[in-house]
Amino acid sequence: MNFFLDRWSSPDFSFLLVTDQEGALRALEFGGGEERMRRLLHTYYGNFSLEDGTAPDEIRQALAAYFNGRIDALVEVPVASGGTAFQREVWRALRAIPAGTTMSYGQLATNLGRAGASRAVGAANGANPIAIVVPCHRVIGANGALTGYGSGLPYKRWLLDHESRFASGHLL
Repeated sequence: MNFFLDRWSSPDFSFLLVTDQEGALRALEFGGGEERMRRLLHTYYGNFSLEDGTAPDEIRQALAAYFNGRIDALVEVPVASGGTAFQREVWRALRAIPAGTTMSYGQLATNLGRAGASRAVGAANGANPIAIVVPCHRVIGANGALTGYGSGLPYKRWLLDHESRFASGHLL
């Protein structure tokens, strides 16, 4: 498969955006996570090529709005991903978790009609190639602890803090 790689920056972070020919987001990773991103792309697509390109304005503008406090701005970003049917089911469910809220792995599994499958849900969550837009950072441990995040827990904490600051709909 052929993809386009864009390097985009918010005021706080740099990102790698991978899109396809139709303009759908295939991967989003923090700037330092290129190795992880390439590994996930290889897992889901086998051989692939990345050429420099610019992500569609719709994606760039939605990300800019999100980082400027419009935490619901990513809802309509078009995404497409490989992965198993179960992984894609989990990733769709992640997009239904409202910005500014969190859910435990067990709650997510129950919502999917798979009570008791929290570990499988956690594994699918950890294999998500589209950080932030597919908001795996909103899933936490049953005891409220921040657990696992492919890009690192400091990023997860920052994202959750960012969303909680703007969850009431006002800009600070």
